[in-house]
Amino acid sequence: SAPPAPPPALAARELSWGVNSPSLLAAHASKNGSVTRLRFPPEPNGFLHIGHCKSMNMNFSLAFDKLNVAPENRRTIFRYDDTNPAKEDPIYIESLARDVAWMGWKPERTTYSSESFQELHDLAVRLIEKGLAYVCFLTKPEVEAQRELCKRRAAVRATGGDVDKQAPIPSPDVYPGKYRDTPVAENLRLFRKMRQGFFREGECTLRMKMDLESANPNMHDLMAYRIKYLPHPHAGPGWCIYPSYDFTHCLVDSMEHIDYSICTLEFETRREPYFWLLMALDMYRPKVYEMSRLNLEFTVLSKRRLLKLVDAKHVRGWDDPRMPTISGLRRRGYTAKALNAFCDEVGATRNMNVVEAKRLEQQARVALADEARRCMAVLDPVEVVVAGGEERELEVPDFPQAPEKGSHKVRFTPGKMFVDRSDFREEEDKNFYGISPGRLVGLKYANVKIVLEKVEKDGSGAVVRLLCKAVESDEKPKSYITWVGEDHLQAEVRKYSHLFTAAEPTDLWEEELNPNSEEIIKTALVDPSVAALCDAGRINKWESGSMFQFERIGYYVVDYDTTYDAGKGSGQIVLNSIVGLKEDVAKKADSKGEEKKGGGGSADATRLKQEKQKARLAVPLEDFFRKIEDYQGLFSKFDDKGIPTHDKDGEELKKNAVKKLMKDHAKHAKALASAAKQAAK
Repeated sequence: SAPPAPPPALAARELSWGVNSPSLLAAHASKNGSVTRLRFPPEPNGFLHIGHCKSMNMNFSLAFDKLNVAPENRRTIFRYDDTNPAKEDPIYIESLARDVAWMGWKPERTTYSSESFQELHDLAVRLIEKGLAYVCFLTKPEVEAQRELCKRRAAVRATGGDVDKQAPIPSPDVYPGKYRDTPVAENLRLFRKMRQGFFREGECTLRMKMDLESANPNMHDLMAYRIKYLPHPHAGPGWCIYPSYDFTHCLVDSMEHIDYSICTLEFETRREPYFWLLMALDMYRPKVYEMSRLNLEFTVLSKRRLLKLVDAKHVRGWDDPRMPTISGLRRRGYTAKALNAFCDEVGATRNMNVVEAKRLEQQARVALADEARRCMAVLDPVEVVVAGGEERELEVPDFPQAPEKGSHKVRFTPGKMFVDRSDFREEEDKNFYGISPGRLVGLKYANVKIVLEKVEKDGSGAVVRLLCKAVESDEKPKSYITWVGEDHLQAEVRKYSHLFTAAEPTDLWEEELNPNSEEIIKTALVDPSVAALCDAGRINKWESGSMFQFERIGYYVVDYDTTYDAGKGSGQIVLNSIVGLKEDVAKKADSKGEEKKGGGGSADATRLKQEKQKARLAVPLEDFFRKIEDYQGLFSKFDDKGIPTHDKDGEELKKNAVKKLMKDHAKHAKALASAAKQAAK
């Protein structure tokens, strides 16, 4: 028999509420014709990050590919989902538009949910008139108690238990609630008073009359409107009631005739309210598809956590090169081409996973290989004098693998030049191929072979100069090292590594920050052929800076902290590391050798470890997380066993963090029991 047909593209859980009537389908077809329309709807309450890159890629490109939509029939709306003036800001509104354009996406048009405030208000009135919405004066704790009771009753019902015995209703004021059956006319009057500003913020809300017995908590009478006495950054000062995300999202999707509403998997349980509202108002229902969100190693993408990184000054700002924001990635030197290629490679599925950071780094290498011109640089310079060498000008290819793409001039200055200190070793080592006693070394592009003759040191014993000699030899050097001449440019180089030490940061993410994620090197020297490309006048913070490959080191980009004036030859050049080159096999072997040499002995470390263990054993079990140095100050609340329940800012810890802490608690209990047993002997 023939194998079963594969499911259609972007297929997901279906609901009867999501089925359109023939008349709704006909109206939609008359509007869209042969066009398939999607949307990218970020909230303007933060800066776009790499997770949004995946969403853009899906809504502007990949989804159309999956659906086999012809290029001429593809349309994507860029929509600002701007319904909360308390968290929105013009700076975010502007940055979102710039980032979408920089990523190379061209929307059919740009819309704002706030421009539909009147239509949304009128739909809320229609919902009240149908008896499907009511003005609710329950306080926030009362609503939470009601929703918690709904969840308990649904859980009992699912197991076949006696709901009224196992989850009894304490009062009809709680369940179904004393405002749920308010007459339609009174609800219309109260909603009008909400609109006119008669109530305080938080005094009442408009709630949808959904299904309190549903097993889905998102059907427990969600809020449709709340009061906020704030002007809107786009719509202006005309409103004091604002629609919620759950009320707005599906209605605007329908009004804009979106074919597929694509979101991430955490919204899967919002299918029910999405389709319930459209069914209640008899409006066109788009198809809905949920994909896994992007989880990238050594990264956090939560807006709350990103904001805390900035506010606590763990980073320079939203555009810090270590941040996963598009502005941070752009400043780091990642191009739109690299980010889009990464998203293409990752794809979009419903499988949850964590993507390796090296996959993003490799896409940067691929994109930059043909775009970043080569130059020579040294990060930790040591002076070299080459006796017998002849000063001359060299023609060096911008791209050695493609000489036809141009070249630049470099001056070979044997009387005074510089190599990187990592390319020198004072003692002979058969596994090291840089400058060292007895080793023949080539100088790249100069067609000069040198040998070390003498090492000069200062009064403290530090190496300050290498005296070498140019030699004629038929022997082929095992390495050709890079160098810069006396006419070099000086630069500040900022080398970046992962912002976190943990590949998957936990709820204790602030303790997992990498203290060495930024290394500032002020001694770097670069060949002067890049002077014009480093001029501050060329820099635009909303575009990528000039990028180079420092040969044998890695890729670097000009940062907009640069003040260098190429005409005057003054000012500061600042360069950010983008990504390293593939690690050299010889250097890798050499570093392994160094590890073996340096791994022999730390009696001090052993002693300190023993002292730390002894101090721990003096701490009672119930005080473990309060008094142990590693945990002091990290938590604000504890349970009766002394296990933390809330972090230092009062935020409740997630289950996986508590589980980890319980393991540490159990280890300490075991250690105390073992110590007591030993003492008893």
